[in-house]
Amino acid sequence: MSLSNTLPALILVSSLLPGLAIFLLREDSHVLRTSLNMFGAIAKVILVGVMVWGVFHAQSFETRWTLAPGLDLVLSADALSVLFVALSTGLWLLTTVYAIGYLEGTPHRSRFFGFFSLCVTATVGLAMAGNLFTFVVFYELLTLATYPLVAHKGTPAAVRGARIYLAYTLSGGLLLLIGAVWLRTIAGPVDFVEGGALSDLSGLDPTALRWIFALLIIGLGVKAALVPLHGWLPQAMVAPAPVSSLLHAVAVVKAGAFGIVRVVYDVYGVELAGTLQLLPVLGAVAAITIIYGSIKALSQDHLKKRLAYSTVSQVSYIALGTAILGPLATIGGVVHLVHQGIMKITLFFAAGNYAENLGIHKVSEMDGVGRRMPGTTLAFTIAALGMIGIPPVAGFVSKWYLGLGAVEAGVAHWVLPVLIASSLLNAAYFLPILYRAWFKVAPTAWPAEQVRGGRLEMPGALLWPPVVTAALALAIGLFAGAPYSPLEWTQLIAAREYGL
Repeated sequence: MSLSNTLPALILVSSLLPGLAIFLLREDSHVLRTSLNMFGAIAKVILVGVMVWGVFHAQSFETRWTLAPGLDLVLSADALSVLFVALSTGLWLLTTVYAIGYLEGTPHRSRFFGFFSLCVTATVGLAMAGNLFTFVVFYELLTLATYPLVAHKGTPAAVRGARIYLAYTLSGGLLLLIGAVWLRTIAGPVDFVEGGALSDLSGLDPTALRWIFALLIIGLGVKAALVPLHGWLPQAMVAPAPVSSLLHAVAVVKAGAFGIVRVVYDVYGVELAGTLQLLPVLGAVAAITIIYGSIKALSQDHLKKRLAYSTVSQVSYIALGTAILGPLATIGGVVHLVHQGIMKITLFFAAGNYAENLGIHKVSEMDGVGRRMPGTTLAFTIAALGMIGIPPVAGFVSKWYLGLGAVEAGVAHWVLPVLIASSLLNAAYFLPILYRAWFKVAPTAWPAEQVRGGRLEMPGALLWPPVVTAALALAIGLFAGAPYSPLEWTQLIAAREYGL
């Protein structure tokens, strides 16, 4: 078999096999477990780099397994899937480094890293899914792989949060499955096709297509944390910091948003979606979610919960850009998939550092923390400014294109006020944190300070991941037009979807 037939499968097993091996290790097998983790993460980055190069040069990659007549499990690569795979793979490597440092000396590490690897395997699988059936399979596997991570601490709060997460996501998965099966019965196997798999089908019942669309979007909207389907996300914040980073930036929330983009662009297609008037409701829900999440974040003193409601708001930018319809709005929404992921993982890395090093869990406890932990706080500051939309950080690029897309599509009268209000609310809940961290007087004693030797404020495994992701968020904003940048790649996606 050629590389074009095997590369998607190799990318999948590069995390699957190390993960299965890690389950078998004893707790004291630290060196071997770390080696397997890092080997899988680095191998996946290399393989994905090969795929990115190939797709950019119009090479096709597809691995197909026929399970039954007309039922194929397909892994393939297109511009959209490669964007999500590259994001997940790169951030997984950094999260792996961070998790190794964060969980050092804690129990059940083999179980944690085993499910950790299965989680990224499921995420990459749904990212490379070539048809709706494959997407549903990996979507459900992602739920099952993530549940033990949310419940990892084993405390009553962790178990409760995990059960809430499972109840929400299994219900959403069921609706997604019903919609996928219904669509298959009336349209046959549904492959993801640029321009929309249904665009060439005539004679399908428009009412049925609208109901199916609703089922698919609601099912995906649970993981994407659209209001009122978002309730699981703040509850899941009892999980360890590496899991929170995984949920918000690499896997679960992004899987839902990515699925919405797939359904609109590659199942229905922009022309059919526009003809059936499917997207105004999605746009309205996204706008409500953007404002609601920001308002809820204002009242949260618990740092990770404030960040969780920020995610509820920020991820809906992706749905908003998808719902507006138009090349520029598509660019703004899809590129935010990457930009938000990099900025949000920085914030959660930093929050984990504050908790691990000083016992800080609340915004009200952060007075003067910038002078005690300058590297972590500088990374947090860059990411927070990016979330607000201040140039030249990456978040500004996303909001700029969303605004231009709204003008292009003739919906600026309601989209621009949402973007402006959201940015003002972002500033209202992030700037007080930065003021406390940098300008207020530090307390005489932190809640639970860890005494550490060495020159760095934290062990390198905990400090360097947020520093690297913050630098990346700044760099991709400064050099947004560079070759292979997320913005350039998203422009390629928009051009193919709209035939430009």
